[in-house]
Amino acid sequence: MEKLKTWISAARLRTLPLSISGILMGTAFGALNGEFDWTIFSLALATTLGLQILSNFANDYGDGVKGTDNHERLGPQRAIQSGIISDKELKLGIYITSIITLILAVLLIVHVFQADELIFAFLFFGLGILAIVAAITYTVGKNAYGYRGLGDIFVFLFFGLLGVVGSAFLFTKELNASSFLLAFCVGFLSAAVLNLNNMRDRLSDRNSGKITLAVRLGEKRVKFYHFSLIIAAFASLLLFLWLENLSWQYFSLLPFLILFLHLRKVSRIKKPQNFDPELKKVAISTFAISFLFLIITVLSWA
Repeated sequence: MEKLKTWISAARLRTLPLSISGILMGTAFGALNGEFDWTIFSLALATTLGLQILSNFANDYGDGVKGTDNHERLGPQRAIQSGIISDKELKLGIYITSIITLILAVLLIVHVFQADELIFAFLFFGLGILAIVAAITYTVGKNAYGYRGLGDIFVFLFFGLLGVVGSAFLFTKELNASSFLLAFCVGFLSAAVLNLNNMRDRLSDRNSGKITLAVRLGEKRVKFYHFSLIIAAFASLLLFLWLENLSWQYFSLLPFLILFLHLRKVSRIKKPQNFDPELKKVAISTFAISFLFLIITVLSWA
């Protein structure tokens, strides 16, 4: 029973709402253009959840075998760190999750694309493979990009651009420039969540050789970077709403009130451990923004 609880903990359920925010936004964009399909929506959600759980397992494994998860770390205790799950067991979990996620991605691709759309099918299959590789190599391997300050860029690309623009394309089969504004919103907010995590662990990461962007920027500049991410996300969504001449969707901006209060709190934080409660605020707010946007759009579309 204890081992099962540790596996669930390693999956980091609190990160899952954030991971599907891009799919919700992309689906909303499809609905705005008169396109919606429950099967696409369900398979896209399942694939994204698989990728997020895979990323969480791989992150735990990579930091565990490298010794980054040690007594100095301020966040929740990780699986390998606890000693309840071995590195070999977690490695097997990574393999199994990768296979399941790839199967889900293939089912999604087969459902969406017809025989005369093989180019798109192969493109999305390649993106799926790339997403799996990126999820694993964030902390795993000698050249793990999370240890080189590149995690924020990859989070922006996969949670934002691929999550929103990619899922929107699955519905519309068109690449629309305005969908990138929604992708920017989700991407910036997702990067903000990672940045909070890295601000919390900045000192322990620096001591263990994990050079995140928070480590590179230092205590003061990383807070300015965080402010920039939140404000840029707000501006991106606001610009989209204005350009698309929408009305009721402006209510999806309401969670930004929580985020602006969050920025005030962040500006006053001195102790790294106090960043941890702020993670949930940004993650849930990102989900709330995307969920509100989708629900309002579907109701308007219906």
